[in-house]
Parts: sequence; structure tokens; C-alpha cells
Amino acid sequence: MKLLLHACCGPCLLEPYDALVADGNEVRVAYANPNIHPRAEYERRRDTLLEYAGAQGIEVDELAYDTDAWDKAVGGLENDPARRCRACFRVRLGAAARHAAEIGCDAVATTLTVSPYQDPEAIREAGEEVCAAAGVSFLVTDFRDRYPAATRRSRDLGMYRQNYCGCRYSEAESAAARERRQAAKRSKGTEA
Repeated sequence: MKLLLHACCGPCLLEPYDALVADGNEVRVAYANPNIHPRAEYERRRDTLLEYAGAQGIEVDELAYDTDAWDKAVGGLENDPARRCRACFRVRLGAAARHAAEIGCDAVATTLTVSPYQDPEAIREAGEEVCAAAGVSFLVTDFRDRYPAATRRSRDLGMYRQNYCGCRYSEAESAAARERRQAAKRSKGTEA
């Protein structure tokens, strides 16, 4: 099958790409991530992906970094992460689905399902919706069991690994969660 694999970053590409190729698919990669903030972060993730892909002979198409469309799609959902992420998935996978249709791919898959921090059901729903609208199939995958291997491989390769999903809201949420964990550790240290 001719498959377009939406990739969020280099580390998350590793295991899903290998698995899809091993299953006999002809895989091309799309970097479609207008959610990533700030632009320097977007470029750092893109460059990490492109460096690995180039060394492996993997074709990558960079789709438009349309932050205005992303902002419009998630507007009003700033404080509702579940709904905001679903809207974000629709934007990113929608761009990939339209691109897949334009270049003659049969289906779209995504590396998002390698992360244990993402909602695979929300990804499936968004993917099926936008792919149906574009006239391609959505390949439902769940690569979470490959996350430890992807993490290990990316570290061994010296890849840049980010500490938040990508958008400015997840950046703030991740920073707050890290601070809560650090405060809990400090609190435990003073209790001992």
C-alpha cells in the first residue's frame, strides 16, 4: 500500500516507520505540524526529523506551517485539553490526508500513536474523519508498545527530544506538571 505517514518529530518516526515498512507498505513521510510553538521549536523538530530521514533515504514532505489555521481550529479550547487535542489532530491529519490524496497515496497513518501521552481513540476518530473527507483511508495503528524502543533508539542516535507535545498550551501545561513533580520531590525530601 502507498502510505503517507504523518510524523510529529524524529524520535517518534523511528519505530512506526520501521513497522509500517516491515508490513510491506511503501511509506512516504509528511511533516505537518502547525501546532508546534514557537517557530524555533518547530524548526528544531523538523531538522531532527530531516537529518535522520536524509541519512536513511526516507522521503519527507514538509507541509505548510499554517499557525493561523491551527489557532482558528483550537480557538476557545485553550482550557479543554481533550477537545483542543482532537481539534489539533484534525488540523494536522487533515493536511496530511489532503496531501496524500494529491500525491496518490492510498492511506494515512501517524506517528502520534507511539506516544503513551496521546489519546489513540481521539487520533483514530480524527484520522478517520479527515481521511474520509479527503478520499483516502486512515490506517489505524497503536505503536505505544514501541515507545520504549523509540526512546532508547532516539537517545542512542543523539536526537533532540522535546519535553512537551508542541503547542503553546501543552508547553505551559508540561511546565506546570514538572513544577508540581519537583515540588512533591522537595516536599518528600523535607519530610525525611
